[in-house]
Formats: sequence, structure tokens, C-alpha cells
Amino acid sequence: MSLRILPSKLLVLAKRPRTISDDLIELAPLSSSSSLCESKRSPQLSSYTPGETDPLLTESPSAYSRDTEVLDSARPATIMERVKSSRIAHYVDKLAVSHEPGLTNAQLMLTNEDLKPVEPERRQWSAWNFVGFWIADSFNINTWMISSSMITGGLAWWQAWICVWVGYSIAAVFICSTGRIGATYHISFPVVSRSSFGIWGSLWPVLNRAAMACVWYGVQAWLGGECVTLMLRSIWTSYNKLPNELSASSGTTSRDFLSFFLFWLCSLPAIWFPVHKIRHLFTVKAYIVPCCGLAYFIWTIRRAHGIGPIVKQGTTLHGSELGWSIVSGIMSCIANFATLIVNDPDFARFARKPKDALWSQLFTIPIGFAITSFIGVIVSSSSTVLYNTTVWDPLKLLGHFLDNGASSGDRFGVFVIALGFALAQLGTNIAANSVSAGTDMTALLPRFLNIRRGGYICAAVGLAMCPWNLLSSSNKFTTYLSAYSVFLSSIAGVLICDYYWVRRGYLDLKHLYDARPSSPYYYTFGISFRGYAAYIAGILINIVGFVGEIGRPVPSGAQYIYRLNFFCGFIVSAGVYWSLCRIWPIPACSDTWNEVGAEIATVSVAYDGSEDYDEEACAEGVGEEGKGNVRESKVGL
Repeated sequence: MSLRILPSKLLVLAKRPRTISDDLIELAPLSSSSSLCESKRSPQLSSYTPGETDPLLTESPSAYSRDTEVLDSARPATIMERVKSSRIAHYVDKLAVSHEPGLTNAQLMLTNEDLKPVEPERRQWSAWNFVGFWIADSFNINTWMISSSMITGGLAWWQAWICVWVGYSIAAVFICSTGRIGATYHISFPVVSRSSFGIWGSLWPVLNRAAMACVWYGVQAWLGGECVTLMLRSIWTSYNKLPNELSASSGTTSRDFLSFFLFWLCSLPAIWFPVHKIRHLFTVKAYIVPCCGLAYFIWTIRRAHGIGPIVKQGTTLHGSELGWSIVSGIMSCIANFATLIVNDPDFARFARKPKDALWSQLFTIPIGFAITSFIGVIVSSSSTVLYNTTVWDPLKLLGHFLDNGASSGDRFGVFVIALGFALAQLGTNIAANSVSAGTDMTALLPRFLNIRRGGYICAAVGLAMCPWNLLSSSNKFTTYLSAYSVFLSSIAGVLICDYYWVRRGYLDLKHLYDARPSSPYYYTFGISFRGYAAYIAGILINIVGFVGEIGRPVPSGAQYIYRLNFFCGFIVSAGVYWSLCRIWPIPACSDTWNEVGAEIATVSVAYDGSEDYDEEACAEGVGEEGKGNVRESKVGL
């Protein structure tokens, strides 16, 4: 139906200044714009016939106002149509990732295909996949050297080994605690954190975790580059004498940077594969890397004709000094796992059932990491016999093998072992860093980022951050690692307390993707001030000790607290969060243990068509927490 303008109205329009609405009348297509106005225009337009008196001239001016209001109402729609049909909008839509249809603009900032609960067909990780995952992850250079700082600090090798057992056993308990949330509800860390920090408040913990993953990606890639150097030296001995074209201020050499770049480049294809399929990489790594480590172990003992003097070396510490050294050794193991403790739901959500992610992780983690560290201690002890000095870095020891008249067989052995370590670094980088950073970045910008794109951004940051500068001083890197474990321990304390002690295992899954004020996880403007108060309290308990760690004078009590930084941050944040939730209760909780993840059959998170919602409207009259709007249904799916 076409839009008709009365002759008398045209006369009136001609006598007044031209407005944007006039242009709109001329530009609006008759076939489309008329329908927009048809239902709202005044009766005079539809009832007027030629020869009659113009109602606009005989009635009050309000008739003219009503009609112009109808015309003006078409203006925003037409402008939006122009924007949507522009070339810029076309390219923006090309960059957007796939998502479920029917989502609102706010929901597009909360979900995409990688953030939704995992569908049953993608839950392909069995218990043996988790065993292979942790066996593969345990054989890396950091774990190999985990006992070195303890032994050089005065502990006997067996005392350091006990610290490894205890530290990684505690870490395994934390891993299983966070992993169960993902395995039960099949959601990742960014979505889990919405229940305790709020729909929008969760973005800060996610950003913290993403930053940590990017830094670690660069560090692990640099260590992988050292493996590439050994491999190339085994093939071409002249590679060790590659001319250096970089300045001394760069902090590295042409040879080392080239090796780093080659490892970084070869890692990129592994980021392409989806998470539920990347388990095959860990299965291959679980077979190859331990065999290389065992071969290294036997080869070194055979060359040294024994296991060396370290196994006979006693402790040089006594009393409280010995006790605090043991505590520090245990805490270093837990701090090494701080990032994995937080992001274990990213992998556990692909478990077939929650039990697959429980016992497999609880036992494999301490056993795998303890065996790897034991091999590292014995190999380093044997190096004392060979070179009259203890070489803790396995890659430097392989370099010594090449420097001392290596035969073709020795070079082949170094190449194979270095290849195994390179594969170990690749798997660790994918598991602990690129997938985690990709998942976190997906939550930060879900409209345009998925796990794959986030993983490539993580790789780019890892290249740009110049990790060799961070590793130039081991003390600097250790201080940085301890500091960031403080932030992550507070996040873990809030998450675990919220799930196990406050909500008793109950999550209203669909509302974790709900941006309306009536959502039980919307809290106050999408932020849980209880979660943030607890998070800050967990950081503050350690902040004075951290200042002392970087060389400033602080009370000795603060230094002792900081030696227990992960436990202190976790306990304080969890205690404060529980207390605040007791004083000011939160919705969507259960009085008894009530995990309902097994009831998930579909994964649609779009709002029901029968529901009236307006996310952009001001939430007037809706109190904090959306009280009175909490749903009693077990799962909103």
C-alpha cells in the first residue's frame, strides 16, 4: 500500500522550513515504508476523499502533529537500514563468528558456539584422555627443573622430591575441584566465573587469566626454540656459529631468535584444531615424550657410569630454616599450577561424565610430575660426574654432549631427545596457554572471537613480548610468577567457595547467558560486589609480603605470610566470600547438594519467545540480585 499525502498538507509543508522528515518522505520506498506508517497514521489520512474539506484545516493542529510524528518514527528505522546495508557493516558481518540464531545484542556479548555448553556429541574426552593429557604435560622442561632450586637452596634430593609429591598432590585437589564444575555443566572458566563475579564482572578475572596465558606462551615458545637450536646443531654443526646481526641491547642473538621463530611458526598449525580433537596430540605426546625422557635418563647414567653424588648429598639446613625451605618448595609446585587450577574447566567440559575428570586427574598429576622431577634430579646428578659441575637445565646438558666431540650416534641421540622436548613444549603451550587464552578472549569479545582466533592472538602476543628479556634473570621471572599466583589464588578461592559451599553445586545454566536484570547472576549492574570484595581481600593479605619480595623492608610476619601466598590468598578470599553471602544471601542457591548438569539435553541459550524482555531499558524497580525473579526450575535448558 502506498503512502498518500493530502494536498492541504503539502501546502502547509511548503510554508514551513524543510526538515529531515521531509527528506525521509521522498527517500522512503513506498512499498516498504508505507506499511510502517499504515497502522499508526491518523484516521483522516484513510478517510479523506477528493472534494471533502481537509480535516487538517478544520480540526485542531494536533492532527498535523500526529501525522508528522508517524513520519518521524520511520526515520530511525531507515537510518538503521542504511547502516546495516553499508559496506562497513558488510565487512563487520564477515568478521563475526557463528552463533545461535535468535540472540539479542546483549547475548551476542555473552555467547557464541565456543562459549555455549558443550553438546553431547563433542563430549569425547574419556578418563584415559585425561591420563594421557597429564602424562604429556608433566614431561616438560619446567617440571624437569622443579627440584633444582630446592636442592641448590639446601634440601637433600629426597626432601625436594617429597615436596614435589606433596605440592602436586595439593594442586591435583584444586584441579579436580574446578574441573568438576566444567565436567558437570560442560562450561568453560569464563562462564563459570559469571556465577560468582557477575555477568559483566567476570570479564576482569578472565582478562587476568588471558594475560597470564599470553606471557606463558611466549616463555614456553622460547624454551621450545632452544630445543630447535639443539636439533639444528645436531644436523649442521655450523649452526652454532651463525653470525649475530642483532645488537647487544636486543637481549638475544640471531641464532636464538631464529630458533625461537621457527618453533613459534611450527606451532601455529596446532592452534587450528578444535579442543575436542586436540586430545589426539596429547595421546601421541604421552607415548613419545616419556620414551625420550627415559632414554635420556639411561644414556646419561651410562655415560657417567653411575648416578652421581647428588643422591648422597645431605641437607645443609636445620630447624625452622629447614621447615620454611620445605614449605617454599611445596608452594613453588602449587604456584607452577596456578594457571591450570583456574582454567581446568576449559578441558574438563569435554568429559563424557564428571567421573572421567576426577580420578584420572587426581592420581596422574602427582605421579607424572614426581617421576619427571626424579628423572631430572638423577640426570643432573650424573652431569656432576661428567663435567665437575651440576647442570640442571636438560637442554644445556644436551648442548655439552654436542660440544665435546660428539659422534654421529651422539648427534642423532641429541636430535631425538631434543625433538621429544620440543613436542613436550608444543603440547604444554597448547594445553596450558593457547587454548586457555583463546577461551578467555572468546569471552571478552564473543561476537568476533572464537577459541581459534584467540589462540592466534595469544601466539602473536607471545612473539611480540620478547620473552628472552623476562628470562634474562631467573629471579625476576620467579618474582613475577609468584606475584601472579596471588591474583589467581584469589580467583580460585571465590570460584570454589561459590560452587561448593554457597550454591551447593547448583547452577541455573541458562541464566549464565542472560543479561537481563532479572537474572540471578546479574547482581548489581552485572557485577557481584561480594565476589570483588573477596577477591581484593585475598590479594591484600599478600601485598605487603610481595613488596618485601622485591627488596623493600617489611615486617617479618608479612614475609612468612607471603611464603604461603597461594594458601593465604585462597583461604582469605573464600572466607570473605562465604561470610558476605551469609550476611547478604544471593539467589539461585540450593539448601542441599544439587548438581543438575546431568539434566542438560539441549544447549539453546536464546530467550524464550514468550518472555517479555528489554535489556537496553533502565532497570527501574528491579532491586539488587533481581529478587523475586529467581527461577525455581533446575535447569533453564
